[in-house]
Amino acid sequence: MASDKRLVMTLIFMVLVLNFAAATSCVAQATAPPPDECLLGNDRVNSTDVPDSVAIDQATGGASATGQAGVAAPDEAWHFSFTPYLWFPGVHGTVGALGRDISVHASPGDLLSHFRFGLMGTVEARYKRLLLPLDVIWVRLGDDKALPFPNLMAITANMKGSEFILTPAVGFRLLDQEKIKVSALAGLRYWHFGQNLQFTPSLLNLNFSSSQNWVDPVVGGRIELAPSPKLVVTILGDVGGWGTGSQLEYEVAGLLGYRFKPKWTLQAGYRYLFVDYRSGGSIVNLYTSGAIVGVAINLK
Repeated sequence: MASDKRLVMTLIFMVLVLNFAAATSCVAQATAPPPDECLLGNDRVNSTDVPDSVAIDQATGGASATGQAGVAAPDEAWHFSFTPYLWFPGVHGTVGALGRDISVHASPGDLLSHFRFGLMGTVEARYKRLLLPLDVIWVRLGDDKALPFPNLMAITANMKGSEFILTPAVGFRLLDQEKIKVSALAGLRYWHFGQNLQFTPSLLNLNFSSSQNWVDPVVGGRIELAPSPKLVVTILGDVGGWGTGSQLEYEVAGLLGYRFKPKWTLQAGYRYLFVDYRSGGSIVNLYTSGAIVGVAINLK
């Protein structure tokens, strides 16, 4: 566990340091002769070049304007995007309460067969380099089984489980170019796990209801690459906890997007989320990972 924590924090720290160094190098070159050029990787960006309409729309979220010299005018507007998505994960790990714990192994098919309700999506507001993303996951699972134990004086047991994860954050774009955008993010992640067990009939009053709730600070980053006007590659991750709520949590995701309309981008990829929470005899130590698909919609 300690090695996993050190590895994740080291990787994120390295990404942020490299991105900061790239942004600093670009600024330094912009102030040196020639003053109108900045070298980024193998691509040379010249501020006197006039981008085509597609490039301008990408850089400004669909709202383009040109100055007197043919250069895109500063974008002073707020931009909003909404990304509903579906996550099909498998789960394994350990959960427990009242000093007792049990190993959990559930495939994506297992979870889908017990799926009752779900809501997943991300909304984001952007002003210049300021980012305000909000991610929501709300899932409810359930099962109703007959009981083979006559001594319990119950015929069936109905089990319901719910998970709610809310992640508001604040970000800043360290690098904002046409083909690459690098952002640093910091925020909070609120966790809720609820369990409810009802017996029918309930003559022995064996019904059970419990929940775990906590909040973790998280820090991370996001890299967006645009190798072509139609393709977008997004890599993101964060790490947090450190004993404030959970002992440790981290997330890594990679997405490939295809822009089939100017403001609509189909995305597909993989998401991995880990959390280790221990408090008052309750244990939630879970690895959740699987395929994710969604549609990013630029509202403005």
